[in-house]
Amino acid sequence: MDQSTQIRLTREVLAHLDNRTTDLADEVMYHDIAAYASPQRLALEKQILFRKYPLLMGMSGQLCARGDYLTDDYSGIPIVVVRDRAGAARAFLNVCRHRGARLVDGCGNAGRVFSCPYHGWSYGLDGRLMGIPDQDSFTGMDKAGRGLVELPLMERDGLIWVLPEPDGDLGLAKHLGELGPELASYGFGDYHHYETRVIRRKLNWKIVIDTFLEPYHFGVLHADTVGPIFFPNLCLFEGFGPHLRETLPRRSIETLRQQPEAEWALVPHTALVYVLFPNTVLVMQADHVETWRVYPVDDKVDECVMYLDFLIPEPADTDKAKLHWDRNMDLTIRTVDEEDFPVGEGIQSGFASPAQTALVFGRNEPALAHFQRSINEAVAS
Repeated sequence: MDQSTQIRLTREVLAHLDNRTTDLADEVMYHDIAAYASPQRLALEKQILFRKYPLLMGMSGQLCARGDYLTDDYSGIPIVVVRDRAGAARAFLNVCRHRGARLVDGCGNAGRVFSCPYHGWSYGLDGRLMGIPDQDSFTGMDKAGRGLVELPLMERDGLIWVLPEPDGDLGLAKHLGELGPELASYGFGDYHHYETRVIRRKLNWKIVIDTFLEPYHFGVLHADTVGPIFFPNLCLFEGFGPHLRETLPRRSIETLRQQPEAEWALVPHTALVYVLFPNTVLVMQADHVETWRVYPVDDKVDECVMYLDFLIPEPADTDKAKLHWDRNMDLTIRTVDEEDFPVGEGIQSGFASPAQTALVFGRNEPALAHFQRSINEAVAS
């Protein structure tokens, strides 16, 4: 984030503190619970949001060496992303072109080739079909045309994006718009992967993202975790097309009043929450980065899965460093997985009752309203 933006946002935070205010939406929003409970709505979301939009697959630090790969199935399309022998990131459908078996699972290093576990067909890291056991039995087959099916991929500023449709247009610069330069300023390519956790919960995938988009609940739900660190019910909001940035100030931001504006550093005194439309929450913390990539599970409106990737500025090479980051991860899990998500599961179960037909988003929840309006507009287009 450039210095002028940090100064502007810090001024806005300090003004809100002085006036006991927060950023506000223009009006209260009523959001139909069908958005979280309708199978027809979920089908549209899967067809449009998880096929037509670039999806964040991870960060460059998760594919450090040639042959490093990671897989992702939760868009509904089996994807493998790999660092090829030239050092470029590539994405392919994780499907052998012989009988359709999965090539790999999870993450790891493939070495020089992917080898199918079913019959041993092998593919180079560039997707070319390299070897066929008993090749004489496939005389006449177009070997050059049986390579892995490649997907559009762009690695930019330390972020790896993939479009799940082989013939689609990734269009990343247009997709990110004015948010692109701000993401680039953080130097994500220099971060190191520390840990990934896969979390499944019994709630709609959008409720997961909703939990990140207002601090109105901090003083109540998080009174013993992050509540004492942040100001409750105080945030800044800015939309970037369908994406957004939410600034959550830490109580330590008050110390900047004693410093010249030219020396203000906003990031250490906030959590900057970005929604990278449609399904990723990126949290820029004082000393690390979290990404939460959230997907629906199959055709279930009330089940989701998420990847929590924890990235740090320096490798954790000592026991002291590992203890530090383990404690950070523990606080994250205690706050979100043990406090936010159980409440979200209760919200989801309540949709089956006649209690209400719409949720209410207050004017003090502008980021939440922006995200849900962006989803509404995308699936209606």
